[in-house]
Amino acid sequence: QVQLVESGGGLVQPGGSLRLSCAASGSMFIFSIYTLVWYRQVPGKQRELVASITTGGITNYVESAKGRFTISRDNAKNTLYLQMNSLKREDTAVYYCNAKNYRGDYWGKGTLVTVSS
Repeated sequence: QVQLVESGGGLVQPGGSLRLSCAASGSMFIFSIYTLVWYRQVPGKQRELVASITTGGITNYVESAKGRFTISRDNAKNTLYLQMNSLKREDTAVYYCNAKNYRGDYWGKGTLVTVSS
């Protein structure tokens, strides 16, 4: 059974920073061979891809996150990160991590990020 557990969400003021983590576990789960993705979703809207990182470390970001967010992975710790700086009110959403490859497509339950003064 594969589990992805997000953490690090919370309430932050505009301009502030948060670091999200996604810890993966599972007896047959080989973290390093999965492409990892952060998505976010606002109630009533479609889930949006925020950032992704391949097995080789190639990253990709939604335009609104470029220059502010950094995705990274630590294969030794089976953990995915999203460093979010200069947060804006429009970054408020539930953030989900996703691991995908030919073996499967796994999701966490999400962590809420609220950007508000």
